[in-house]
Amino acid sequence: MNLEQLMTTLGLSDLQFALAVIGLLILIAVAILNVKYARALRKARAEAEDYLAERVAREPTFGAGFADPITGEQLEPTFKEVSLPVKADSASFSIDPRIDCVITIRFSQPITGSEILKEMISWDDLSTPSSARWMCEGLNVDLNSSEGWGLLESDSSYSELQLAIQLASRRGPIGVLELSDFCSRAQALALTLGAQIDMPSVSTMLEKAKDLDAMAAESDIQLSINVLFDEACAWTKLDSLMNQRGFILSRSGRTYDYFSNRAPIFSTTDLNPGQPVPQLTLLLELPLISFEEKPFERMLSEGLEIAQAAHGRLVDDNGINLSDISIQSIRQHLDGLYENLERSGVPAGSSAASRLFS
Repeated sequence: MNLEQLMTTLGLSDLQFALAVIGLLILIAVAILNVKYARALRKARAEAEDYLAERVAREPTFGAGFADPITGEQLEPTFKEVSLPVKADSASFSIDPRIDCVITIRFSQPITGSEILKEMISWDDLSTPSSARWMCEGLNVDLNSSEGWGLLESDSSYSELQLAIQLASRRGPIGVLELSDFCSRAQALALTLGAQIDMPSVSTMLEKAKDLDAMAAESDIQLSINVLFDEACAWTKLDSLMNQRGFILSRSGRTYDYFSNRAPIFSTTDLNPGQPVPQLTLLLELPLISFEEKPFERMLSEGLEIAQAAHGRLVDDNGINLSDISIQSIRQHLDGLYENLERSGVPAGSSAASRLFS
């Protein structure tokens, strides 16, 4: 039976038969796409499970964040574990291979941002407070190569995408399931858009996440200087003194911030507004401030000025006067911490440090 006889038997016109063929081809294409996606998802999960099994067998340990204490380690008395709010730069961060797992997707022909964003609507569930930070940037073909990378815009066209997820933070290294899920989504997106994908292995990125977490644990230092007043300082007097010294009262009205180049360098602990202050503690988060700002020296200088003006003295956490020997020991320790961050490729005060220590 030839094609014309088949159409006659089924009672189909030329148009109806053509539409039926097109529909059949679409169904076949969808089935093939689903099979490829399922295969990619199984591969990523299998790789993640193999890595997890290997880690459990090789090194059974609790998955702790890098803020956890290390047994046997002793710091100077003025190095203090304090919960201090992170003051992140308001500017948006960009993808950084030093702390991100970066996946590249390349298109054979430029594709509009609206098409890409449409396929990524379901990714909104990744943006929760407890999840790792992830980003997407595209290479805009309408701009030159030096300015082309940026956030996706619906009315622009892109030749490449970079998808990235942060590997570690103060919450600890990224989990195996979260990373493998992100990689699976990236693979599915590439398949849907008919693009090539360049993606590192899950196991390699998990190893990198652990190394980042271990490095950060050695450098996540909050340094405090205490000003103990001979008599509790009246709130009005302290407020006037802090304003004279260039401190700015926070919106909460309970802490003061010291700024340089319009960015905070160090802060005070919580104070009770309106009440006399027996002791003032200045706090510095070392990894968030660059070495060039000399934050410790400036915090020490401000502490001395406040102590002199309000009849107080600098003491350690045990109330013992802070000696020149102790200060010199702190300086040496800080130099080593700055060098460690620099050597690890995450200099203090850099955008990478701001994200890692958040």
